Amino acid sequence: MSRKNVIVSNVSEGHDNPIAELVQVACRFDSEITLESNNRRINAKSIMGIMAFNPSEGMSVSIVTEGSDEQEALLAIERFLVCE
Repeated sequence: MSRKNVIVSNVSEGHDNPIAELVQVACRFDSEITLESNNRRINAKSIMGIMAFNPSEGMSVSIVTEGSDEQEALLAIERFLVCE
C-alpha cells in the first residue's frame, strides 16, 4: 500500500471535465485507488464517488493506492490533482 497527502490545485483550469478525466486516469490502473479527506473515503474509479467528493482547490487529500501498479497510479493521480 502507498499513501501520499497532496493539496489540490485548481484542476478545473487545466481540464475541460475534471471529474470524468480523473476517473479515466484512475481506471488506467489495476490497483485500488482511494481518495480520503475529512473522514470521507471514495473509490477514485467511481464517477459518482468523485462527484460527491468534489476535489477542489486548496483541499487536502490523501491518495491511497494498493496493487501491482500502485506507485504508477499514485504518481498519476498526484499529477492530476496538483495540475502537473
